[in-house]
Amino acid sequence: MHTRTETRAFKIGTLPIGGGAPVSVQSMANEDPHDADALVRQVESCASLGCDLMRLTVPDIEAAKTLGEVKRRTSIPLVADIHFDYRCALAAIEAGVDALRLNPGNIGGRDRVQAVARAAKARGVPIRIGVNLGSVEKDLAPDFSKGADYLRAAVPEALVASAMRHVKLLEDEGFRDIVISVKASNVADTLSSYRLLAERTDCPLHLGVTEAGTLLPGTVRSSVALGILLSEGIGDTIRVSLTDAPEREVRVGMEILRSLGMKAAGPSITSCPTCGRTKANVFKVAAEVEDALEKLYLSEGRPAGFPHVAVMGCVVNGPGEAKGADVSLCGGDGEFLLYVKGELVARVAEKDAVSEVVRHVVHT
Repeated sequence: MHTRTETRAFKIGTLPIGGGAPVSVQSMANEDPHDADALVRQVESCASLGCDLMRLTVPDIEAAKTLGEVKRRTSIPLVADIHFDYRCALAAIEAGVDALRLNPGNIGGRDRVQAVARAAKARGVPIRIGVNLGSVEKDLAPDFSKGADYLRAAVPEALVASAMRHVKLLEDEGFRDIVISVKASNVADTLSSYRLLAERTDCPLHLGVTEAGTLLPGTVRSSVALGILLSEGIGDTIRVSLTDAPEREVRVGMEILRSLGMKAAGPSITSCPTCGRTKANVFKVAAEVEDALEKLYLSEGRPAGFPHVAVMGCVVNGPGEAKGADVSLCGGDGEFLLYVKGELVARVAEKDAVSEVVRHVVHT
């Protein structure tokens, strides 16, 4: 692991960003931006899994008002995602949002940038500048008719040049609480872009692979790119962008940080891939055990230590895993044998297996 790149320090709400603060995990709500109840449920669901920061789209003034209600009813900082209409940014600031995500160059002339910068500065609201190839200005956009060798250098340069142009618009107004992202849709461009950006600014960097894909390819691409950058000391906050539920994004982001020792460890779940001998639903039970223990260890009443729990499909490997696990399930025909510290303690019906694991983890 490299030493963390030194960046500016400030807060988004109560969350420290930059300056060596722990890397935070973000996600983005995908519920109707005018449905406060649905948004509150989604934000709190993500927060229960360890999400530090949630972004909500604000396409109009009514959505900004809804965001204000969500802010009053949720527990983590919120970021308003703004495009084109500077009045939505002003309305979101007035509604109490903790940060903005916008590109100053696409909200109008200097008077509008100035209005947003002044309002944000007065309320202590940081701004994330978010650039991807779809938002790069025409005069900076690379020529995609040229070959791969040209694009290998031109794409990162275009993304970073665009980002730094937007930074200057804010800094010219005396605004410095800026986070930057330069997201590409593939690993190579993402790595090159963030490495180049880290050389040119001390603003905190938000890492991500844009349009990363569905659960499997999106997880792999994001894990490779973010893992490499974080191991090089680059990055202050991350989002795993998946064509999936925001909760899945949070889980993957948390695991990336844990795998690098950058987030507190959680429960260790061992589970077998199953085979023709399996007669219990190991897939379902293992996933539910993982989810239940993750929430348990993120709650205020979490037990001390981090247990090893095994969920095995049959008697071939199950008893052996039970010896090394704190709590183990060994599958039978619609039931499981439950072991604690290697000792068989009970037979449990499949429907009761998850609750029994949690009960024994709490008391072990």
